[in-house]
Amino acid sequence: MGQKRRPRKKIMEIFSQMPNVEAVGRYLAGKEGFRFGVFESRQGFLLYPYSLAERFHRHIEMREIQLSLNKTQKIRLHRALEKLEFLSSKVNSDASVTIADSIPVNYEDGVLKGHGTLEFNGEMVATVCGVVERVNKLVYVRALRAKYKPEVGDIVVGRVCEVTQKRWRLDINYSQDAVLMLSSMNLPDGIQRRRTALDELNMRSIFKEDDVICAEVRGFQHDGLHLQARSQKYGKLERGQMLTVPPYLVKRRKQHFHHLEQYGVDLIFGCNGFIWVGEHVEARDDMVEDQGNKPDWQNVKSNINYMSLEEQERTYTPIETRQNICRIANGIRVLSILGFNITIEVVLETVNLSSSLNLDIHEMLGSEFCVLVAEGEAERRSLSKKK
Repeated sequence: MGQKRRPRKKIMEIFSQMPNVEAVGRYLAGKEGFRFGVFESRQGFLLYPYSLAERFHRHIEMREIQLSLNKTQKIRLHRALEKLEFLSSKVNSDASVTIADSIPVNYEDGVLKGHGTLEFNGEMVATVCGVVERVNKLVYVRALRAKYKPEVGDIVVGRVCEVTQKRWRLDINYSQDAVLMLSSMNLPDGIQRRRTALDELNMRSIFKEDDVICAEVRGFQHDGLHLQARSQKYGKLERGQMLTVPPYLVKRRKQHFHHLEQYGVDLIFGCNGFIWVGEHVEARDDMVEDQGNKPDWQNVKSNINYMSLEEQERTYTPIETRQNICRIANGIRVLSILGFNITIEVVLETVNLSSSLNLDIHEMLGSEFCVLVAEGEAERRSLSKKK
């Protein structure tokens, strides 16, 4: 049974007893966790809950002003987005709700109101746009566009912002910095032993400020969110670039590490919205590597300034690989601008499309290519629906 759709004009009936806009804003922000926004329309200035106002501004500012679309491109993009919206509306149409939609529940079963719900006039209504989820008796709405909420086991990419006592603090696009303890990672020498005061003094020889790191969410503790990097696939990321996209565009999957052999590039999709695109690095097991051929890790930092020409050539990234990194990164930027879910399949299709059109790397950020990507995605989803 589908949800009872409430006319948008009646959205404000929930707040009809509020004397003015400021009172509505205080009520929403204080009691129900709402934020409000003002959107200018032909009828004047209208008040919408923030998530709805954000959607209007996103369509107008991001897809028209930033892309600088001409009239023909606007029509083509509008048709492609309408087609995508029509195709997506058929999926979970019964579970999808917008603001003020009624959620059918049986109060005799003792249901519990969760996030994104509100009881109004004897019925449960949605306070955010999203999908209705049910866990036993708990009913809540999972917002389609939300900030990153860490879960245990998430693969994240972060940047070191501070080195403190026995820990690094990382920016992972969360409301607070994450903590990576010295004891929660493998030392460069690969020996399993207790951490000493000398290890603590040499922490900056492992990770220093502004280094980009890949890690896994370990869990929440009394002092915040903790990470771990005990596997060889985690650690410092070099010779590449980190991209920032909205976290809701990166879905949790079984595989977040991808090696694109044809491009010589590694891709890491962080659940927190940070994506790493860099040169492929062969994974090495430091636990079985000959320790006699390895330099003392405590002196690694000082030896960097005295690298031989052979060592510099070995760490040099070829120009072709750099171009591939930039091309893939621009493909991800295009998908982020259009608001498409970022998966390895869609990224490869976008990159292959740019190569087939013989576009330069900087031309991928042009408005024409963005429209072509939107049309191609609409066609791909349409064909998959027919199958």
